[in-house]
Amino acid sequence: MGNIRLLPEEVANQVAAGEVVERPASVVKELVENSLDAQARRIEVLIRRGGISHIKIVDDGIGMDRDDALLCLERHATSKIRLGSDLAAIATLGFRGEALPSIASVSRFRLSTRPREAEEGTEILISGGKIEAVRAGGDAPGTQIEVRSLFYNLPARRKFLRTENTESSHIEHALHLQAIGHPAVAFTFLRDDRTVFQLPASADLSDRLRDLYGRELVEQLVIIPETDIDGIQVRGMIGKPGISRSSRTQQISFVNGRAVENPTINYALREGYHTALMRGQHPVTFLFLDMDPAAVDVNVHPAKREVRFRDPMHLREVLAGVIRRTLEATRGDWEKKFTPPVFTPPVNRSFVPLPATESFVKKAALLLPLVDSSGVNSTPVSPPPVPMQPPELEVPSPVSAPPPQFKILGVLGKLYILLESAEGLVLVDQHAAHERILFEQVQRSMETRGVASQRLLLPLTINVPPRDHAWLSQNLATLQRMGMGIEPFGQSAGDTTYKIDAIPGFVRTSDPLQLIRQLIDDLRSVTTQTSSLRLGEDVIAKTVCRHAVKANDLLHPEEQSQLIRDLMACDLPYCCPHGRPTLIQFSYPDLEKKFGRKV
Repeated sequence: MGNIRLLPEEVANQVAAGEVVERPASVVKELVENSLDAQARRIEVLIRRGGISHIKIVDDGIGMDRDDALLCLERHATSKIRLGSDLAAIATLGFRGEALPSIASVSRFRLSTRPREAEEGTEILISGGKIEAVRAGGDAPGTQIEVRSLFYNLPARRKFLRTENTESSHIEHALHLQAIGHPAVAFTFLRDDRTVFQLPASADLSDRLRDLYGRELVEQLVIIPETDIDGIQVRGMIGKPGISRSSRTQQISFVNGRAVENPTINYALREGYHTALMRGQHPVTFLFLDMDPAAVDVNVHPAKREVRFRDPMHLREVLAGVIRRTLEATRGDWEKKFTPPVFTPPVNRSFVPLPATESFVKKAALLLPLVDSSGVNSTPVSPPPVPMQPPELEVPSPVSAPPPQFKILGVLGKLYILLESAEGLVLVDQHAAHERILFEQVQRSMETRGVASQRLLLPLTINVPPRDHAWLSQNLATLQRMGMGIEPFGQSAGDTTYKIDAIPGFVRTSDPLQLIRQLIDDLRSVTTQTSSLRLGEDVIAKTVCRHAVKANDLLHPEEQSQLIRDLMACDLPYCCPHGRPTLIQFSYPDLEKKFGRKV
């Protein structure tokens, strides 16, 4: 007799369950997705002991009749698809028909469902994949599913579960994703009979995010205008420049209503944020992509977390462009926040001054040492005589008044320029600000007339494999415009040899070959529509960092004013090329709270 045998149905169901049901959060995700596909407008989730002992999902969807309720517990029984061609155009969250039978095979399972127009419903009890009872039920219209003793018949799998708190946090995260992706649906989550959150239905994504994460986060987000480019619709909310996280926990993306993870989307987000994002940081995004279901394949992962796009490069270009334009549009709001103060002209009016005694003047001189323009405390000096009457001041004509300027108060710590704005106090990092100014100047120079090259005394050669040769040949003109003297120099053993006889004039490197290898890596990370300047941005950023004013460099008042004017004229003035903020503001309300003037 041969060695190959058919697996018993019970074992086959447990194998399938291992692919779909990884932990209690997987159960909640699959069941909530079924509720959403059933047009539910209210979903309640209750768990006990991290979902290990009890999970209950209640929705007000369309429900099922008796025949459908029994059939849905069979493997690959689904109402979502009919033919193989339907897999190329999936518009629902669930479609395989594996979740319910897989969950029922590893738990004590109860299904109670009732169509909205029916007088009675159906209740089914299952234990370890075997139906124990089928009877009429009287629950409310919709569907209720209870899962008890998860993995009770798979002790090995049960041992791999984490603590109750860990499993509960995974369930809460899964519900957060569903709640963000479907703000029009009301969600209630109870853990051990304690309400964790109760979210009302909302047509506005910002309201749902405010309920989940608080008002502070929502105020740090900017709305993406709904955009439709070549059938790809982009909407949602993203963090403003300078708002980032050390992980991707709040980098959330949805494709046709499904929360997904995809490297193409991650690359597009980083490319869209450009230099507004610090290295090693990740943006805060709640991004929604709607496209033709035939353009995305969701049948590539058992848990449907990953998707594959038919044209990933085009999607990347579209998404990066939308993100970039959204961030550029925030400049108007940013300029309103950092506006010069409005100074009212002094009015000449006579008044009787308070008497200023000599002892008061001496105490004031000791308590308030003078501060020069560099921000360094100087030795107290004798104050000038106090005039008994203010000098006559002429009110300047409105026509001849100069444009509004920031009032420079001084320099703090030989690094931070203190400004007075219309909203409060502004601190400008002079090094970061000068970095941004030089960075954009070099960029504009490269765009208009290219970069001067410095010749190498001895030309170098580098061998590149076929794939890198393809990248280099497509971007050879761009590299030469950047000041790189590079050209093909024959072939050997299948590789292509390139000769390097010049490098950009602003680059200081002892290893030009390493520079070329770095540029090749950069070529792989950009799209066909990406500005050619981005190929050497890291090199430019490092170069301007060395040439920018440093922390202890003393700037004269005229130089400080010019630095501020040049910064305000930049395309992206709020951050340096490395993504760090160039200036921060302490508003008057913040200062009043600090001093106890306002609660």
